[in-house]
Amino acid sequence: MKFILPLTLILAINASPTRAQAPGMVDKRIHVDQFGYLSNAQKIAVIANPQIGYNAPSNLNPSTKYRVKRSYDQVTVFEANITPWGGGSTHGQSGDKAWWFDFSALTTNGYYFLYDSLNNLRSTNFTISDCAYADALYHGFRTYYYQRCGTGKVQPFAEADWADSQPCHRGNLQDETCYSILNPVPATAKDLHGGWHDAGDYNKYVTFTYGTLMDLLMAYEENPTIWRDDLGIPESGNGVPDLLDEVKYELDWLLRMQQSNGSVLCVVGVQNFASASPPSADHARRYYGPATTAATLSVAASFALAARQFQTVTSLTAFATTLQTAAINAWNWAEANPNVTYYNSGSIAAGENEPDTYNRDMRKLAASCFLFGLTGTVSYRNYFDSNYQNAHLLQWSYAYLFEPNTQDALLYYSNFPNATVAVKNNILNTYANSVQTSNADNLPSFLNKTDAYRAFVRDDNYTWGSNESKAHQANMFFNMNHYGLNGANAAHFKNAGASFLHYLHGVNPTGYCFLSNMGMHGAEFSIPSLYHAWFNDGTIWDEVGVSQLGPAPGFLPGGPNPYFHPDANCNCVISPPENQPIQKSFKSWNTGWPENSWELSEVAIYTQASYLRLLGNVLAYQNQPPSCYIENPVVIVGSLDVCADGTYNYTVLEVPGSIYLWEVAGGTIESGQGTNSVYVLWNTTAPMPSITIHHTFP
Repeated sequence: MKFILPLTLILAINASPTRAQAPGMVDKRIHVDQFGYLSNAQKIAVIANPQIGYNAPSNLNPSTKYRVKRSYDQVTVFEANITPWGGGSTHGQSGDKAWWFDFSALTTNGYYFLYDSLNNLRSTNFTISDCAYADALYHGFRTYYYQRCGTGKVQPFAEADWADSQPCHRGNLQDETCYSILNPVPATAKDLHGGWHDAGDYNKYVTFTYGTLMDLLMAYEENPTIWRDDLGIPESGNGVPDLLDEVKYELDWLLRMQQSNGSVLCVVGVQNFASASPPSADHARRYYGPATTAATLSVAASFALAARQFQTVTSLTAFATTLQTAAINAWNWAEANPNVTYYNSGSIAAGENEPDTYNRDMRKLAASCFLFGLTGTVSYRNYFDSNYQNAHLLQWSYAYLFEPNTQDALLYYSNFPNATVAVKNNILNTYANSVQTSNADNLPSFLNKTDAYRAFVRDDNYTWGSNESKAHQANMFFNMNHYGLNGANAAHFKNAGASFLHYLHGVNPTGYCFLSNMGMHGAEFSIPSLYHAWFNDGTIWDEVGVSQLGPAPGFLPGGPNPYFHPDANCNCVISPPENQPIQKSFKSWNTGWPENSWELSEVAIYTQASYLRLLGNVLAYQNQPPSCYIENPVVIVGSLDVCADGTYNYTVLEVPGSIYLWEVAGGTIESGQGTNSVYVLWNTTAPMPSITIHHTFP
């Protein structure tokens, strides 16, 4: 989204400008995707009248006709009647009455808001542009750089407010001299540095990165043109798509976790969690867990799938060969050692790394699939053909948002020209029937308008990490189009999948864009606080508008969780999220034990991966302009001349049909966002404001 403006775009100051005043107040009950919408996409806002829950007293009886107004001059460019959801009934999962406002017919690039003339209320601003999600992709992707272990997070790749220049976890008895938890003596020391911190703590789990890598690698294979080489990480500009560079950082760590016999160690972490902020301040001793079958199969699958992607990049073919050899070695060890387990809870790290027997078997199935596609070796196909019907998709005839990785591996088998035809057809037909007709939770829920907020999952699917589950459900719809399983419903699958992205970006009853600290990047009401050891309670990164900085931009927390309860030692009720309708069972905060905020607001690499894959799937339906992603904004320092009414007017030369996104430090944008001329209000006793201009092409 960022573009270097030519030197001919010179700042101009007008002494006595005229401008239209923005009507009404921004109201969180008018729900739009806060980033915006692609030009030719379906665009449906949700207007809510809360009946049940923490915001029930704020009733809204909306105007029957809603308007879309241009942010710059408040001119109405579209208007239409709103439609009551469910015949005016209250939606159970949210506790709201709702109306839908369809403005899909508006395709003109611009910066807009929705307006309720009866109540003099408005939505947040949003963009209509094929670059609408450029900031979301840019900052959402760069969270992996902030999650890197064993390296400093340095400028310009880390923004100045979130730089941590010293490498983390490379001190004495940490990842470069990591001892076995089972025998913590110097003879067991290994160099296991690198990889990503798994979530809000600084542990690293092999079995947890399995789904993360599958989503990221699938995201690249499905939509490679989205993932460019200029997304602002240290490897940018090296001729390799940045997504593959970031994945390689994790794969390099996994190669260190693999032992010479092919087996793979399962976890690296601490014995007793103690938060440290920033990561380089964490000097706790770290240990590794032993090799296990599940970890080894996870790596066999990940390496084999990654090798297929890396083979397509000339400079990485040798690395692809390394991965292929390592994947085969991992498979062979797991074949010879099928039941080696290690339950780490209570001894090392925080989450239990050992999957159950079914999920371990499904990783072996996935490994056989990817190894067959990589090598063509018939024995891998034979294993797959003999065991694929053990997957729940085939046993239940039910495509399921909690088994995305297994379903992805099953579908992926159909890519291979020498796949067994009967097996391939059985998988595709079973999946297609479940997604399009036989399972009411899938496409029928979209066509029947089951969810007032247009992103249906069942009540019992709102668990810890519901935002990840939402993204997985959306990606199931996109799978239908990716594999060409029902052309007649292709538009429905696209719109259904995109609706889940809009849910995550603000079309949900909390009104939040669920990405962190994106107020300067297109989402006015984004998550201000989340659970992460770095951005912890009481640090300068604690909460936007409260602490000095707030968390880094772009992280996706776990999301609504009606099963949340604080620890018994808290002796408290926290409402919200407790005692709320399901979709309102959320709070943005980061207090640890005994409030246990991590059950809703913790971030995780797998949650982030599912979101990025969804975002890539949505972006694939338009021709994303390369200039959306160049990170070279122009910073303009304010003049001493002030307008008669106490504002500054900054103007750059106009490129017709383009959108201009302005950011201000030391002042407030009053109007003009989206155009080439913006008005900034600031305190004249404060230092001069600095203005950053970002320019997006249509």
